[in-house]
This record gives sequence, C-alpha cells and structure tokens, in this order.
Amino acid sequence: MQPQLQITQEYTQEERQLLLRIAHRSIEAAVRKQGFQSEPVSAHLQEPRGAFTTINLRGQLHGCVGYILPALPLHATVAETAASAAMNDPRFVPLTIEEVPDIKLEISVLSKPFAISPEQVRPGVHGLIVSDGRRRGLLLPQVAPEHGWDAEQFLSHTCLKARLPADAWRHGARVEAFTAEIFGD
Repeated sequence: MQPQLQITQEYTQEERQLLLRIAHRSIEAAVRKQGFQSEPVSAHLQEPRGAFTTINLRGQLHGCVGYILPALPLHATVAETAASAAMNDPRFVPLTIEEVPDIKLEISVLSKPFAISPEQVRPGVHGLIVSDGRRRGLLLPQVAPEHGWDAEQFLSHTCLKARLPADAWRHGARVEAFTAEIFGD
C-alpha cells in the first residue's frame, strides 16, 4: 500500500495565504536584488518555527531550503528560505526574473524534531533526519509518498542524503523525526 501524506492544520487559510504571499514577494525581491520588508503579521506568525520553502519551476524541483530548528519568527523564516531557495540552492542555477511567473511554492512548517525508533517511522506522517558524526540528511514528510517508499526505503534514502551508507540507520546512526504542516500554490 502506498503511503499517503497526512497533513496537520495549525494555520488558517488566511495565514497560509499570507505566508505564500510573503514567500513570493521575497523571491521577487531577491531575483531583482532588492531589499524585502515583510508586511505586518499576527502574533501566531511571529512565533519561531523551523520551515522549508520548496520551489517548483514548470513542474520540476528548482530549489528547497529551510531551517530544521526555529531560529526566526515563522514569517521571517519563510521570507529567508524562499529567497535562498530561489538564489542559493547549490543544486540549481538562480531563478531569473523571467522565470518567476512560472514558479509554484510549497511551504512546510516543521514541528520540533524528536528521537524515533525505525519501527515507529510512518511515511507520509514523519519527515526524517538521519545523522552520524558531522553528516546529516533530511527528507520532508511529502517525499516518501511522492516516491512510494515504505519506512525502510525512506530511512535508507535519508541516509543516502546524508552521504552515509543506505543501512546506516541499522548501525548506530541517529534517527529523528518531525511532522509538518504543508501547503502551497
């Protein structure tokens, strides 16, 4: 059975739309090499949270950057990760102003990571962090269902993302999980 993504909902539709608007405006400002000032937000969006912003350009991944742990207020995290995904993801060339109208965004607001045993991993519910020494890999909760991975495949691919052997999760690598509220254009 293919895992299905299960999304929690802490943020209202209006808050989600505001965060998406902030992300889009931040990307446009970054591409134009201009400063960005966020609009006023509620106290809820000022709470520090980890988050990732994913950019798809014409249906293909074109950037994904984020913070695992809460370092900034959520609205600032979204603005910063969106601009960074557009301009600084080393896997992709920076976006151009001509490409900006063709992007779709996805924002993943993360819970705090927690230790988890491999048997407890639930694809479509958990995102994973696998670390060993200085190597660390992270995959968001939506990745396993997108690829049809079961828990073992999800663990193995997270190890590979960390540049560890695929079975490092069986041999002492630290496994943590998190949940995410995921929304987009």
